[in-house]
Amino acid sequence: MLAFVFGLSATLTGTALAQVSVSASAGADAPAAPPQPEPSAEPAFQPYTTGYPPEGNVFELGVFGGALLPSSDHNLRYEAYPQREYSAGSEIGARLGYFPLSFLGVEAEAMAAASKIKHTEGSAMLYAVRAQLVLQAPLPYVQPFLIAGVGRLGAISRPMANDSDPALHFGIGAKVPVNHALSVRFDVRDTLTENTQQNGQAQTFEILLGLTTTVERTRHVPPAPPLDTDHDGFLDRDDHCPGRAGVGPNGCPADRDLDGVIDEDDYCPREAGPAPKGCPIIDADPDKDGVLLPCDQCPAEVGIKPDGCPIRDKDGDGIFDDKDKCPNEPETKNGFEDRDGCPDAVPDAVKKFSGVVEGIYFDKAKATIRAQSKAVLQNAAQVLKDYPSISLEIAGHTSSDGDAAANQRLSQERADSVKQWLVDNGVPPERVRTRGAGAEEPIADNKTPAGREKNRRIEFKVIQ
Repeated sequence: MLAFVFGLSATLTGTALAQVSVSASAGADAPAAPPQPEPSAEPAFQPYTTGYPPEGNVFELGVFGGALLPSSDHNLRYEAYPQREYSAGSEIGARLGYFPLSFLGVEAEAMAAASKIKHTEGSAMLYAVRAQLVLQAPLPYVQPFLIAGVGRLGAISRPMANDSDPALHFGIGAKVPVNHALSVRFDVRDTLTENTQQNGQAQTFEILLGLTTTVERTRHVPPAPPLDTDHDGFLDRDDHCPGRAGVGPNGCPADRDLDGVIDEDDYCPREAGPAPKGCPIIDADPDKDGVLLPCDQCPAEVGIKPDGCPIRDKDGDGIFDDKDKCPNEPETKNGFEDRDGCPDAVPDAVKKFSGVVEGIYFDKAKATIRAQSKAVLQNAAQVLKDYPSISLEIAGHTSSDGDAAANQRLSQERADSVKQWLVDNGVPPERVRTRGAGAEEPIADNKTPAGREKNRRIEFKVIQ
């Protein structure tokens, strides 16, 4: 029996190794295989080629049945009863195993076997509980293994009563995977217990056949064959245009002029141009000023209609000739009519209201304008009406007496009061702006009463 099992394991294992050897030889020496037909979108059935080699960190559950051949020299009896032989019996059992490594595991088993007492009408039941180590070959198709373990072998019968003895067992076998979860298992065992003389070993043999399920073993799903949808020789995973037949290097249709319009749609395949025709467009407006050739007389300069030439500034005062009332004379930048392009001087009446304006008085520590300021303010309002092109900034200033924040606030309020007076007397508000300088811009020494008085002032400034 042992020779048969060894032979079966060697035959199955040799067959698997021979298949691997033949495949390797074919890759090295055989002529190139003929081209295969192009795969369809739905992969064909894949044969059982990868096998199901054992894996680590898995549990196995199994059931088994077989034949139990008890030793004729057993000592499974109560001492007061005579020893009789058990006949061969049929057994069933179950096992639980854990394999931390692909080649090594531990198992626990329980079995029961129906038997008879030879030369009597008496029946018996033999049973065993045991634990064992399993050392198996991690091969894909057939996994031969060795087992060794310990347990107890017992018997129950009327002629010999009940008894159980310590047992040591060992054996060989093989597992043949059916799929990722199920395998067929074949075992041959020899179980050693004490014999009737209690100074030797009784041998009980078992031949077992069972099914084993592996929990959480990896499913070997055959990979889908690579696709080439457009049949251009570039697999879809490498083809940048898998829906259209193309050429190297990326499987896309040819575009020799690299203009984004493929050659089969390009009216000018050797000259880059925009879609949809792919032909170059002659630039009719090189300076992009909206005046097209041949009407543009200055094609290299951004200009205006009708001739496409830029507006000139002959006197260089920053005002183009079409807006410059004096195109040959530069504007005088003095805050007075600076936008007409002509040289000019600030009128004396306007100069009078540039700088510190004397004669504007306020109540002490307030922004209320005193009555004696009316004449000065009326003259200022009249000047602004006479020269509508000028604008004015009114700045309020204080001495350093008191709190700086209060001085800042007071100076702003006084400047705002002057502006409001002018607005109330006919000056457009958009021509006047105000500023509160506080005590930050003194014109005299704040250490003397006279200096502090000078620093309390209103200043006008003509602005553009």
